[in-house]
Amino acid sequence: MERFKQYIVELCCVYTLVSVLGAIVNIIGGTQTSNANVLVMFLTCAIGTFVLYMHKLFENVSPLVMIIVQYLAACAICAVMLLLIGVFYEPVSPRGWFEYYRSFTIPYIVLAGFYYYRVFSEAKAQNALIREIQQKSLEKHS
Repeated sequence: MERFKQYIVELCCVYTLVSVLGAIVNIIGGTQTSNANVLVMFLTCAIGTFVLYMHKLFENVSPLVMIIVQYLAACAICAVMLLLIGVFYEPVSPRGWFEYYRSFTIPYIVLAGFYYYRVFSEAKAQNALIREIQQKSLEKHS
C-alpha cells in the first residue's frame, strides 16, 4: 500500500509539472488544449510513472538496458492507448503519432533522468550506510 501511495504522489507531481509546462507552451504558441488532450496527458503521465516504478524488475540488468527497455515498454503501452483512442474517440493521423511521441519523449527523458538520479542517489546513500554499519560492527568485534 505504501508503494501505491508513493506512486500516486509521484503521478500527481509529474502531471502537475507537465500540465503547467503544457499551459505555458500553449500560451506562448497561442493554442488551446481540449479536454481530450488533458485526459491523454494524464494517461501518458500515468503510463510513464508506472513504467518507471517497474525498475525493480530490471535490477539484474545494466542500468542502460533497463532505461531503454522501460522507454520502449512505455512507448508500446502508449501505442495501445493511441490505438484505443483511435477506435473509441477519433483516429490518430500519422502526423499525430509523430507529434505524440515527440511530445512524450522529451518530458519522459527529463523526468526519467531525474527519477533515476534520485533512485541511484538513494542506493548510493544506502550502500554508504551499510558500509558504515559493517565498519562499526568490525571495530566493535576487534
